[in-house]
Amino acid sequence: MENQKIKELVETYSDMIMKIAYQNSFNKSDSEDIVQEVFLKLMKNINKLGEDNNYIKAWLIRVTINLSKDYNKSAWYKKVRAIEEDNQEYEFNSEEQDVLKELAKLKPVYRNTIYLYYYEGYRIHEIAKILNQNENTVSSNLTRARKQLKGILEEGGELYA
Repeated sequence: MENQKIKELVETYSDMIMKIAYQNSFNKSDSEDIVQEVFLKLMKNINKLGEDNNYIKAWLIRVTINLSKDYNKSAWYKKVRAIEEDNQEYEFNSEEQDVLKELAKLKPVYRNTIYLYYYEGYRIHEIAKILNQNENTVSSNLTRARKQLKGILEEGGELYA
C-alpha cells in the first residue's frame, strides 16, 4: 500500500516539483537531481506525512525549495561548471519559457513566491506556511517581485499583462 501511495504521489506531483526545481536552478540535469532527492525524502518520510494530499503537496514544495537552495549554496555547485546542454528546455510551453527567462532575473525568493501564487494558485497565507515566513513578508515579496518583473519586461520592450 505504501508503494502504491508513493507511486501515485510521484505521478501526481513530479511535473510540479520539476518546474520548481528548474526555476531555481535553470539546469535540467540539476533539476532532475533535486527531484530525485525530493522523492527519496518522500520515501523516507511517507509514514509521517499522513493522508492529506494538500499537506503532502505543500511538504513537497517546501522540500524542493530547500533542496534547491542547498544545492545552489553547495561548494560542488560553486566550483563545477555545467556541461552545455543541447538547449532543450524542460517541457514548458513557449509562453512559460519566455516568462521563465524573465523570472531568472529575479531573486529566488521572488521567483518562488510568484510561482506558488500564479502557477500553483496558493494564497498569501498558504505561501507563508509553505515558505515558513510571515504573511506580510510574503505579501511584500510578491509586490516587489511584480514591480521588478514589470520593470524587466518593460526594459525588454515587451509587457505581459
